[in-house]
Amino acid sequence: MAKFFGNLHLVLVVGLVAAIAVMVGYGASAPVDTNSVFRWLHAFFGILWIGLLYYLNFVQVPTMPKIPAEQKGAITGHIAPKVFFFFRYAALLTVVTGLVIAFVNGYGHQALSFSGEGNVNMIGLGMWLALIMAFNVWFIIWPAQKKILGIVEASAEEKAAAAPRALAASRTNLLLSLPMLYCMVSANLG
Repeated sequence: MAKFFGNLHLVLVVGLVAAIAVMVGYGASAPVDTNSVFRWLHAFFGILWIGLLYYLNFVQVPTMPKIPAEQKGAITGHIAPKVFFFFRYAALLTVVTGLVIAFVNGYGHQALSFSGEGNVNMIGLGMWLALIMAFNVWFIIWPAQKKILGIVEASAEEKAAAAPRALAASRTNLLLSLPMLYCMVSANLG
């Protein structure tokens, strides 16, 4: 059993098979279609993205100053690059699956242009907040983190300048995540 749970990819494959079994088993009462599959993927990628955003803001960033210099390399050299890989691709896939859902269901344009009513406009606000957050991930946080982590060559001054930019964009995403989550949940429950 320890060998099974020690293998992340195997656990993910078995989880995927279990999800497909649930889809087939409950297909009569919850039909499997493009919408349901993309909603499931959207929820998975969104949880991964926002979970890593919260991990970075609540755990890693506040803890880094307390870690002795000789131990920081384990985080900056091994953990953080992996975190940022999943962080940025979860952001991308959350946005893509969300847009697919909106356009497959025929409200994408109305939501993005705020020309719908009620929940359509609320989901539109959530979509725009998520788009701003994804922009921050890919075009502010990730370029800065590449310098900070030494993935790309940067001088000490460039690294020092990148850190406050990355922090501000990350904290902006933390701030925006709260109304974004409210919009996404409320628009889909109402």
